[in-house]
Amino acid sequence: MSYRTNPDRILDNIDRARNRDAESAGLYVERQAMGRELDSQMPDLDATTTERTKRIFSILERSYTKAAQRTELGRLASRFQAVGDIHHHHARGDVSISIQYMDHERYDDVGVSPFEIRPYEIADAKKETKTSRADVNALKVLRKELRSGILAAWQKLEPRVKDAIRDRADMGAVQVQVTVDLRPAE
Repeated sequence: MSYRTNPDRILDNIDRARNRDAESAGLYVERQAMGRELDSQMPDLDATTTERTKRIFSILERSYTKAAQRTELGRLASRFQAVGDIHHHHARGDVSISIQYMDHERYDDVGVSPFEIRPYEIADAKKETKTSRADVNALKVLRKELRSGILAAWQKLEPRVKDAIRDRADMGAVQVQVTVDLRPAE
């Protein structure tokens, strides 16, 4: 098959041209969805390490819920709806957690977990949702990847959070930001 008639290359060129046109027209191409939560209630002075870790994890859960419910996540899913339509086209992304200790001089703790979305995952979601709408199926896969990415990033981040608890950095306001970033795989 020649370069001109290869459908995968033609579709890739159309996607690149569409993105270039949107960027040159001054439109911002959204690649992220984020949720942010601030907790300013101080834990008890005699709270155990486990209780203080649970406090930070509950802030993380609330920010994850905000990120999963954002309309930006739906826009990401609709932008990459062609993932399920082309047999070897897929997307890559990252889920990141940033924990900021607002009342302490400690640097932010950041954890990142990468993921990939492949066409067979969209096909599996299609069986579960019983719809052929690619954006609905992509949204289901994105939410699943967000959930598993949060848990993987938390496992990487947990020892640093416990160090922060030992430094008593969590004894003031704590802000947690969850971000999911998605881009086409080249």
